[in-house]
Amino acid sequence: MSTKDDLIQPDRGQDAIPIHLVSKDGFDGWAKTLSAPQRAALAGQKFDGSGYQVGIVPDGDTWFAVGGVADPDDLSSWCMAKLAETLPAGVYRRADGEPGPALYGWQTAQYRFGRYKDEDGEGPRILLTKEANKAGAAMAEAKAAMLVQDLVNTPAEDMGPAALEEVAEKLAKQHGGQVKVTRGDALAQEFPMVHAVGRAAARSHAPRMIELIWGDPKHPRLAVVGKGVAFDSGGLDIKPAAGMLLMKKDMGGAAHALALASLVMGAGPKVHLQCLVPAVENAIAGNAFRPGDVLTSRKGLTVEIGNTDAEGRLILGDALTLASEGEPDFIVDFATLTGAARVALGPDLPALFARQDATAEALLAAGKAHDDPVWRLPLHGAYAEWLKSDIADTNNAPSNGFAGASVAALFLDKFVGEDIDWAHFDTFAWRPAAKPGRPKGGAACGLRAAWGMLQERYG
Repeated sequence: MSTKDDLIQPDRGQDAIPIHLVSKDGFDGWAKTLSAPQRAALAGQKFDGSGYQVGIVPDGDTWFAVGGVADPDDLSSWCMAKLAETLPAGVYRRADGEPGPALYGWQTAQYRFGRYKDEDGEGPRILLTKEANKAGAAMAEAKAAMLVQDLVNTPAEDMGPAALEEVAEKLAKQHGGQVKVTRGDALAQEFPMVHAVGRAAARSHAPRMIELIWGDPKHPRLAVVGKGVAFDSGGLDIKPAAGMLLMKKDMGGAAHALALASLVMGAGPKVHLQCLVPAVENAIAGNAFRPGDVLTSRKGLTVEIGNTDAEGRLILGDALTLASEGEPDFIVDFATLTGAARVALGPDLPALFARQDATAEALLAAGKAHDDPVWRLPLHGAYAEWLKSDIADTNNAPSNGFAGASVAALFLDKFVGEDIDWAHFDTFAWRPAAKPGRPKGGAACGLRAAWGMLQERYG
């Protein structure tokens, strides 16, 4: 993990630098409590309480910090993130209350991806709190989010299918789970679409189905599925260079699924967890699958390949079929699936699709409560006709370009068992520009929304 593990510590009255949080509307009144030199110091820093401003105020032989927030009585995850990014290394506490939700952003603000370059920077900045339960939950969620960042930020050469398998093995060992991996001839027989998509990759990046199982089989089955395309060249329908540049992040769905599995196993709700990662590289070679080929899926449905660059939905189809065979109480999948979702919603908002309105509403509410907003798009059944094929049960990629995210979700819907409660996140897993607490690069978008919903549902 590319950050410190002890950025939140119990407040036992130890020495710490105070942090005052003020809003722009309340700044003038608060400033009246300061001395003239202190007000002058803030004026020299052009501090007026605007959001994410940071000020340092002399106080005798020491100093205190002040941060601008929208409302000191209603903090978000990111309210103290700019402070965590810019203050000198040291130990801090909020002067007029507890940090609450801001504990999460305090940690994520100090994330650094240092695998290939020393990016330690200034730090650590430690925040004290008396709220042990909130601190524990925030640390677990931040650790999971930073796992997503680490995995997505790692280039494909070092984060291929075998590396994703190693991550699953490590998590299983840590939490008492078991991992089953299907590869080679067995993969071709049991998960034919996963094998077809990944068979052109080098032997070191050979395709596989990774299955992590944890928990008591007597408890409700929770299936978490993540698209694990370690790199996507587009296949024979090759992407242009610009479109390929960020394709190390095409395993972002797998990163989310593994991170969510770590949260579930760490918290220990009464569920029987099945985490599935179909892991492939969509490469180009003489044995690559072709436009016009017809693949037979694990479910038995035949799929005509309209575009080899619509490969993620193929491997998810086999994974969702396996998940459905376990008669789960709920399936949730994550995938960096369509550019159409990004055109519609931009990088910050994952597109959410759900069969049941109550499930969608619970996920939307959890996203809002955890500062991880998602946006529901329709599973509009009438659009399924665009997936028709003249020679197979379905096509994987219609040519009209309409409602691309919805049509991709409708393709996945074909592989989810009838009447199963299912939600699908079409996430970007990347932040193109930094925001307080959210550095540029790999990003967990939809993770906290899903985890919040699962906590409400399973305790």
